Parts: sequence; structure tokens; C-alpha cells
Amino acid sequence: MGFSSGLPLVLTAGTLSYWLADLGLSLTAIGLFGLARAPYSVKFLWSPVIDRVPVPLLTRRLGRRRSWALAIQAALVLAILALGFSDPPRHPAATALAALAVAFLSASQDIVIDAYRIELLRPEEQGAGAAATQWGYRFGMLAAGAGALYAAGFGGWRFAYAAMAALMLVGMVTVWLTPEPGGAAPAAAPGIAAWLRQAVVAPFADMVRRQGALRLAAIVLFIVLYKFGDALAGSMANPLYVGLGFTPAEVATIAKLYGVVATLAGVAAGGVCVLRLGLYPSLLLCGALQAASNLLYAVQFWAGHDLAVLALTIGAENLTGGMASAAFVAYLSGLCSRDFTATQYALLSSLATVGLNLLAASGGYLAERLGWPAFFALSTAACLPGLVLLAGLMRRDFAPSAQAGAGRSSPG
Repeated sequence: MGFSSGLPLVLTAGTLSYWLADLGLSLTAIGLFGLARAPYSVKFLWSPVIDRVPVPLLTRRLGRRRSWALAIQAALVLAILALGFSDPPRHPAATALAALAVAFLSASQDIVIDAYRIELLRPEEQGAGAAATQWGYRFGMLAAGAGALYAAGFGGWRFAYAAMAALMLVGMVTVWLTPEPGGAAPAAAPGIAAWLRQAVVAPFADMVRRQGALRLAAIVLFIVLYKFGDALAGSMANPLYVGLGFTPAEVATIAKLYGVVATLAGVAAGGVCVLRLGLYPSLLLCGALQAASNLLYAVQFWAGHDLAVLALTIGAENLTGGMASAAFVAYLSGLCSRDFTATQYALLSSLATVGLNLLAASGGYLAERLGWPAFFALSTAACLPGLVLLAGLMRRDFAPSAQAGAGRSSPG
């Protein structure tokens, strides 16, 4: 299931940007295609529908989780095929709509898979299940990243996207062979006002009560900005590689295969940092390293077509990005109340993707007008507001008692 969750994400991100750059689209256009990933940032809006509304003809036979999963996955196959068989230079709007459909269905699949995993596993299995999902997620991203680039080099981009659509069968077969989880059946649908109170007002009211309105506003802004600079630089990484003459096979081997290993190592290192240093110091250290790694893209530009420098650039970016992600997930988890864990985490994680999927869409426009070195310097500077906000939160919260709580993955 994790494999099926990670695969479509890359098809609307790095792989799509490489394809568009390979076709000669402008950097501004490539950056704007990032807006198609907006559904990942607002998926909490329709999660109650997937949770409570049955799928006609299917739910009675398959159960509510399996019916939604299979219906979404079947639609994903068609959307991925539509994206791969579109013609971006001649009909960019059609390509954008297909990418938007893939992102919407992928975000919807994530909602089902998260619920499926939690309900299917016993309490003592949740940790191992989450880890297995993350590993599968990374392998799905690897298939849609390196695998798609290799496939494109072999048979063209239509063949590559058709192969990725076929790989969605992995998730469909898994769901078909897996029993319906034993979660409680959804309650009778309340009125609109009652639904809004339960699904929206109560989780927010709980956070305002615990954090305070001003502090919560600062936290929300920090969540949006913490990985913005990293996302801004990453949005133009593949166009930079194309411009420097790297082949799809070279990018697939170094930027994808080697990068995934570096990311997994970074996640492990970030977890050790949180354990040894505490949460806030780890966020600050990992965030600073993540910001500094953006400058290596400028080094890559000056080095040109140099595979050793590419390995250094990608390795450092993925290592520090993984470290920052590990600390960031721990921070988001610590903000959630036990009474509203699922809803609050969905909201917070959606906020965290705003910088990645929406704000970073300006990357192509900025790169065209500033040039590569100045653009990557700007992306490094874009990391600073989030770190400054973090320092402000630390000054208020990072007392000895808060530090002890932070070591337990709680923001205090």
C-alpha cells in the first residue's frame, strides 16, 4: 500500500518536471505545473466524505475501505495514462488537468491507506506497519522516479507513464487480497452544522485552547515556511540537470537511486538528533543544514556536467532533507491532542505541503529572471524566515521543562 501511495506523487513532481524540461518548456511553465499538486495541501477537506459516504454498488460487497481504495486506484490508472498520453507543448492545459487529476486521486488514496493501515493492524503492530508503509512509499517514489526515467530512455515518455500505470496494479492486487479492516462502521451522517462542529471547529478550538491564538498563528506560519526554501530549490533541480546535459540514465542512477539511500540515512540521522539533542535544537540544526545544502546546486551549475559533483549535491540535499523531515514530523506529531490526533495531523501535514506544492510554483519564474546561482542563493535565504520563527518559539518554550518534553517529541 505504501508503494502505491508513493508512486503517483513523483509522477506529478520530479518526473513530470524532467519530462517538461526535456520537451523544452520554459522554467516558468514548469514551475506553474507545481500548482497541480495542490490537492495534497487540502485533502482534509474531503476526507470525511471518503470516511463516511459509501461507494455505490461496491461498498456493500467489498466494505467501505476496500471499495474506496479500489475505486480510487482504478481511476488513478486512467489518470496516469491520460497524463502520459497528453501533449504538453501543444495542449499544456490538458496536461495540467491530467496532472491535477492524478494528484487529487493520489491524495484521496492516501486518506484511505492511512485509515486502512490504522484499522487493519493491532496496537502493537502500528509502529512496524508505519515503518513498512514508509519503506514501501520510498520504493514507490523510486519506481516513479528512477524507474520512469529509465523507461523513458528505453521507450519514450508515453511508454514510461503506461508502465507506471501498470504498476498501480500492485496496490490494487494488495487491496483485493487483503480483508476489510475491522474498524467501526461510520455513524449516521449528522446535519451540516453538527458536522462542521465535529470535523472542523472542535479540532481547531482544541489547538487554540492549548496553544493560544497568537502562538498558534506563529506555529502555523513556521509549519508553512520551514521547508519552503528546500522545496523552492528542489522544484528546479531537474530542469537544472537537463540544462547541464545530464542524461535520464545519469539522473536516474545518481539523483534517484543514490538520493533515496541518502534520504533514508538522513531520516535515521534525524531521529538520532531528536533523541540526543531534543526536538527544538534538532529542528534548528537540521533546518540550517538543509538550507546550506541548497548552495550546492549553484556549485553544480559552476561545475557543469560533472557526475562526482552531482553525487555530492544530491547526496547532501537528500541527507539534510531527510534529517529535517524526521525532526519536523516529530514536531507535528507533538502538536496533536489525543482526542483529535487524526484530524489535527491531517490539517498540520496539509499546511506543511503549502510551501512544497503552492509557494514553490514560483521557482521557474524566479530562475528565469535571476539565473541559476542567484536563484539558489535566494532559495537558501528563503529558509531563514522559518528558522527565525523557530528561534522565537524556542525563546518562549525552550526552558528546562520544555526541553525535557521536546526530547519526548512534544513541542511543550
